[in-house]
Amino acid sequence: MHEIQGTTRLLGIIGDPIKHSRSPIMQNAALSHLGADYVYVPFPVKQEQLGIVLEGFQAVGVVGFNVTIPHKQAIMPYLSQISPLAQAMGAVNTVWRTERGWEGTNTDVLGFIAPLKEERQKWSESQVVILGNGGSARAVVAGCFELGVKQVHVVGRNLERLQAFQQSWSDPVIVHLWHELPELLSETTLLVNTTPIGMSPHVNATPVEQELLAQLPKGAIVYDLIYNPRPTQLLKLGRSLDLFTIDGTEMLVQQGAAALQIWLDEPVPVGVMRRALLDAL
Repeated sequence: MHEIQGTTRLLGIIGDPIKHSRSPIMQNAALSHLGADYVYVPFPVKQEQLGIVLEGFQAVGVVGFNVTIPHKQAIMPYLSQISPLAQAMGAVNTVWRTERGWEGTNTDVLGFIAPLKEERQKWSESQVVILGNGGSARAVVAGCFELGVKQVHVVGRNLERLQAFQQSWSDPVIVHLWHELPELLSETTLLVNTTPIGMSPHVNATPVEQELLAQLPKGAIVYDLIYNPRPTQLLKLGRSLDLFTIDGTEMLVQQGAAALQIWLDEPVPVGVMRRALLDAL
């Protein structure tokens, strides 16, 4: 990292908890590589502190910041302008300061679909099952629509929240309670975990046990948005069944690179960011 001085400008990430985030590692690696006079800092922010924190960011001249759990939806009322994509998703992960106030968008969609574009799947004939219905799930749903997926199924534990999630989309999303998952897997091309189940330090947990995972057809993809540990227990089970697996590292890199490009308004070194993240993991 370059020397921090009086001219150094602030970028960062807000969340609760935030100490697990690896975004500062890859973002600061990119900033150092570019010789940009910025530093990227993690900020632990409670839900009830959002308004106060944004006022503080404005006062000290923060240029922009990422948003992670649990603020991706809660941040929206505080923004003066939101991109159409983020509006459609109902979630923001990237914010920057303008003369009009804070503006936001969502780069998670680009990050999510980046590794999937390399797969030779007929997405128009594919069924996707998404575990969880939070902010990250919204990015996955939007990404599935971008890919042209035939059917999108979202599985959760709270019927009221699932129904609200379903009604927030103009395109059809099918929702299910968790006990219905076994009925879906035999026809599923892509299974995506957006829940925190299996995240460090709970590294032995998995949202789907091996017996159930075995119902996925040959050639199916298991995609876990978690990147710590690497691999997760879910992906270990998927590999033991000869399923194709993707972890959350590439999504993290690509969404972070897209955010940094917005803040700096110049191309960013994606390879540098990827190497820094993988070294850290």
